Amino acid sequence: MELASVFDCKMCGLCCRGLGGIIVSPRDLEHLATELQLAPNEVVDRYTIMIGQKLQLRARDGVCIFYADHEGCTVHQNKPAVCKAWPFFRGNLVDPISLELAKDYCPGLNPKVSHKDFASIGRKYLQDEDLLATNAATEANALIL
Repeated sequence: MELASVFDCKMCGLCCRGLGGIIVSPRDLEHLATELQLAPNEVVDRYTIMIGQKLQLRARDGVCIFYADHEGCTVHQNKPAVCKAWPFFRGNLVDPISLELAKDYCPGLNPKVSHKDFASIGRKYLQDEDLLATNAATEANALIL
């Protein structure tokens, strides 16, 4: 099985909604600064809030500040690792029930994929794309396996 047989993003923006906490790691901050052509401290001031010791993207009316209805993600090329990793979050990789709930929510997930295949492909994707987190203090917990 390959990635597209498990997940094929429909660009619906559902994962950009809610206040789930899009964590901005130090590496993500550098990527966003490049994308926005701003100094990292300006990105922090304009687009993030501090939750505990982690930076999180601001939301506007319950939607990520970088999501536009007719455009989608306006920082797509340099979006945070947690965004690039969806739906391969730790919960979905280790818990079959969590994956079933995600399938009900996300139209890009293949509803017929087994948890075993999903987890195998997801772990490989996270490794290949260098999305795994290692620092619980500054990175998204969902990416720490």
